[in-house]
Amino acid sequence: MTIDYSVWDHIEVSDDEDDTHPNIDTPSLFRWRHQARVERMEEFQKKGEDLSKALSECRRKLADTQKKIQELTISASGDAKTDLSKVQAEEKKLKKEEREWVKKLEDHNREEKKMPWNVDTLSKDGFSKSIVNVKPETTEETEEEKEQKHKTFVEKYEKQIKHFGMLRRWDDSQKYLSDHPHLVCEETANYLVIMCIDLEVEEKHALMEQVAHQTIVMQFILELAKSLKVDPRGCFRQFFAKIKTADQQYQEAFNDELESFKERVRGRAKIRIEKAMKEYEEEERQKRLGPGGLDPVEVYESLPPEMQKCFDEKDIQMLQDVISKMDPTEAKTHMKRCIESGLWVPNAKEGEEKGDDKEEEPTYEEIKQEQEEAKKK
Repeated sequence: MTIDYSVWDHIEVSDDEDDTHPNIDTPSLFRWRHQARVERMEEFQKKGEDLSKALSECRRKLADTQKKIQELTISASGDAKTDLSKVQAEEKKLKKEEREWVKKLEDHNREEKKMPWNVDTLSKDGFSKSIVNVKPETTEETEEEKEQKHKTFVEKYEKQIKHFGMLRRWDDSQKYLSDHPHLVCEETANYLVIMCIDLEVEEKHALMEQVAHQTIVMQFILELAKSLKVDPRGCFRQFFAKIKTADQQYQEAFNDELESFKERVRGRAKIRIEKAMKEYEEEERQKRLGPGGLDPVEVYESLPPEMQKCFDEKDIQMLQDVISKMDPTEAKTHMKRCIESGLWVPNAKEGEEKGDDKEEEPTYEEIKQEQEEAKKK
């Protein structure tokens, strides 16, 4: 049965270029891992080629040596017999090397068979005989075009993307994409990535893991399409057909990608939370700066313990006694910083008697309480 894709011709689908919109975290969450895997595969393949070359070279030398033995055997001279012994010893050595190279190559081939499948090996010849439409080459989009395309797509299909992100069963996911094939694109994957980070920041961990699963499903489809150089809409059925009948190795490969992605999401969410906390703490710090631009909390923490006790107990007489016992220069420096931070308001009673309309300076207790609340948040 031939599938008619003409009904989808009017739908724009991402060309799956390497560079995505700069505000999207997808490259940092997927491409690093994919690149490392490809490099490992290339290194493994090169190792196999080197072993094959070494074995061929060894067999060539062995063939030359055996030919030389035949020639020396025919000769009856004394020198020939001496040379024959040497060449026979060389033959023995080369046969041993040949066995070693054969064993290394066999071990390499066995190791290759045990390697888990991934979206790159999955797309090699022999994996599937499904016939899909080849995606035509498209012109590269500018960053502005990609940004506008993503924004427009999300505004139009946000509800459908979220619905797909909440699905659990393979059959449900495949049916939903069959009913909404326009979702099989880079924009959906990008939105799901951001959705995962948002959920983790909100501490909705179980929900994040569910959406993360669907994110990897979409990413596997996109990488498969990229490897086959086809439209993603034309190969998502191929992915589901494989994953639903996958052996343990393939399933482990999928799960490995999923766990790696979830760890990156948690890391990204942690960074976002820390950044928000720093911004909040800085805003609170700016709010409590004194008339001289100093932070009363920082000034308080820089005071000698005996001066801190005076502010804790709000004892002016105790403060005067402590200052009188200090070095005048040091005492003057501390009191100047207290005034500039608002920790100490000179002539405060006089201002109250004159009906001063100035906003009341916060007490240290209030400041300390604000700081503790900020840390809790």
